[in-house]
Amino acid sequence: MKKMVIFSGLPGSGKSTLAEALGKRVQWPLFSVDPIESAMLRSGCAKSFEIGLAAYLVVEALVAEQLKLGLSVLIDAVNSVQEARDMWYALAGKHEATLYIVECILPADLHRKRIEARVRGLHGIPEVTWEQVEEGRKTFLPWEEKRLMVDTSQVKEENIICLLEYVGEVER
Repeated sequence: MKKMVIFSGLPGSGKSTLAEALGKRVQWPLFSVDPIESAMLRSGCAKSFEIGLAAYLVVEALVAEQLKLGLSVLIDAVNSVQEARDMWYALAGKHEATLYIVECILPADLHRKRIEARVRGLHGIPEVTWEQVEEGRKTFLPWEEKRLMVDTSQVKEENIICLLEYVGEVER
């Protein structure tokens, strides 16, 4: 059975770290929107809404190719708007994959510390500020669908065990 695991949450909420850890454990390909957008910017494209959208569409195309091969995948993106979420639902339906949603959260004080200390070094993508995270929180569409909410301030290994149970994978 093919699985699509979507990691969603505000910037700095720990979704990339958690997605990478799960990817290592289950050996599934991980597609992250931000490094793809950064590569597009590095090629000379100007930063714009269209480039951000294009990065999501590139991830969609890459995920579709993996699903065609019968592979399960992990997707790392904020996914704050319905259009992005609809894209994943349509892709899962088209390729008969089971969709799992993971929403990463953490207490505001720790979240702010992480944001203020974070250095990702992605070309063309400046580090996000706490003020930007707070603005993003106002427009982050609440998930209505079944999902696993993961507090990334908790022990990472315990979170990975919860994720493995959620997606129906046994320890490897």
